[in-house]
Amino acid sequence: MANLRRQARLNSLIEQIVSELLQRQIKDPRVHGLVTVTRVEVSPDLSDAKIYVSVMGTEEERRDTMRALEHASGFVRTRLGEELTIRHVPELQFVLDRSIEEGDQVLAILNKLDIPPPPPEESSGRP
Repeated sequence: MANLRRQARLNSLIEQIVSELLQRQIKDPRVHGLVTVTRVEVSPDLSDAKIYVSVMGTEEERRDTMRALEHASGFVRTRLGEELTIRHVPELQFVLDRSIEEGDQVLAILNKLDIPPPPPEESSGRP
């Protein structure tokens, strides 16, 4: 079992490395739109890592991108093995993260609401 600090550090390192790989080295044409690594969760025994990605685009583009990422997981794992100083590189699983999309939807709904601004505060400096 890894301690929590080591696990958190590994989460951060994997997130940085995979983000860079997505930007610079994965050239698969199925990777559409803006792909962002939102977080990484490594299991307590460091054997598995879930990589949460946000994909901006249509539903079909998201599906294609997730298939491409799963196909590239071996390449990504090899690159992680070259960059990290650990004995065993975790098995990778890419997970679609819709939190950014859902946040945009909530903001759009809030912007549509007709909420009057709060009344200005009166100063208490009366003579």
